[in-house]
Amino acid sequence: MSDVSPNENVYFDAATASPLHPVARQALTAALDEGWADPARLYRSGRQARMLLDAARETVAEVLGARPDEVSFTASGTQAVQLGMLGALRGRRRTGRHLVHSAVEHSSVLHTAERFEADGGEVTAVPVDRLGRVSPTDFAAAVRPDTALAVLQSANHEVGTVQPVAETAELLGALGEERCPLLVDAAQSAGRTAVPGGWSLLTASAHKWGGPSGVGVLAVRKGTRFNSALPADEREAGRVPGFVNVPAIVAAAASLRAVQAEAAAENARLHALVERIRAAVPRLVPEVEVVGDPVGRLPHIVTFSCLYVDGEVLLGELDRAGFAVSSGSSCTSSTLTPSHVLAAMGALTEGNVRLSLPTGTTAEQVERFLTVLPELVSRVREPLGLDLPAPAGAGPATAPLVVDQLGRRCPLPVIELAKRIGEVPVGGLVVVLADDEAARLDIPAWCEMRGQAYEGEAPADAYGADRGFAYLVRRVG
Repeated sequence: MSDVSPNENVYFDAATASPLHPVARQALTAALDEGWADPARLYRSGRQARMLLDAARETVAEVLGARPDEVSFTASGTQAVQLGMLGALRGRRRTGRHLVHSAVEHSSVLHTAERFEADGGEVTAVPVDRLGRVSPTDFAAAVRPDTALAVLQSANHEVGTVQPVAETAELLGALGEERCPLLVDAAQSAGRTAVPGGWSLLTASAHKWGGPSGVGVLAVRKGTRFNSALPADEREAGRVPGFVNVPAIVAAAASLRAVQAEAAAENARLHALVERIRAAVPRLVPEVEVVGDPVGRLPHIVTFSCLYVDGEVLLGELDRAGFAVSSGSSCTSSTLTPSHVLAAMGALTEGNVRLSLPTGTTAEQVERFLTVLPELVSRVREPLGLDLPAPAGAGPATAPLVVDQLGRRCPLPVIELAKRIGEVPVGGLVVVLADDEAARLDIPAWCEMRGQAYEGEAPADAYGADRGFAYLVRRVG
């Protein structure tokens, strides 16, 4: 019998923020008493704070494979990425104004790229495959003589796919005499897996590995041209201005070392739990796609998408059932914006659920999740009438079946397509009229999952509509 209480709140969102590690809590409490002063001052309490800060910097540098003087502390992982990108781009502005990144980078990269492009720069986003993995050859081919910086995450934050950083860095190094610097966003992998080689700049975030929030890491290799985009400041090697939070940094360093020491055993345990989820969910819930690389992935992340489900509604149901999970999809009633990661992968963007298991997750918690999930998905789908039989007497169609979904938002166009495709015979054509941008992503994904033939899009006015697009689906079976 399970020892998990039905009323227990289970946290499965470590990719957003991991619970504070016990070592971090202990170190933080001690450092609040000993490291509160300004480490730049020469009096006793200032020197004490400086000693703690230096020791923390050495610990982080050792774990990340850097020199202590290459490591600076920021207010967050997002700030580390932004300062790192802007500083590298500014430092190499004489080389050119071209930036390369993968299509599945974190929003901190995308927003910085947008600002860079608005200021006159040029940006190339390298596509990924169906598993979310970039091709090292394609990535290196996108780098030009005027490329100032390339950015590639160590592993994806939404689906867990590990990127071929070392292979990509090796190809970049072979491009010419002056190697294009590579910024690696290691926020999801730092402390859990080995830091990939070949980076010029590396960023990480303490609250991802069980440290306190408010501590990011920016490491800049010696020899990498870097010119801070912010006004000059004497702190943190001139890369990050302001008074650093010494107690939080001490706690972050202590927990990083602890997590690294535990990683081998804990990764194996979490990997087995994730394998259980990956195998069980498609058997328990109909019309589900598990996304991301099943092999080359982080040990604690699993993501799946449920057809005909509003992701926001499903997350709310799971929360009421006691499970805190996240979604890689923003295709909800509040934002109406599909996940850029899932879109780049060509994966279904609706009804997306991401589980990221924190240290200490038990098999009992996973089993309880697998017990409640099918019922909750069924409950969300129930009002949609998807189990209704096809209309009696449906025979060969002499013209395409036009399904008007103009003005209706994700996932309604796909739901209506699923309900009505049985009205046309095998070989018949269904035309879905829709003006929701997510339909362009979800209808082809649905066709691939259901074995139907997606034949592209056409002008909506060809089917009597004054807006939107016409999506053409050929019934295969």
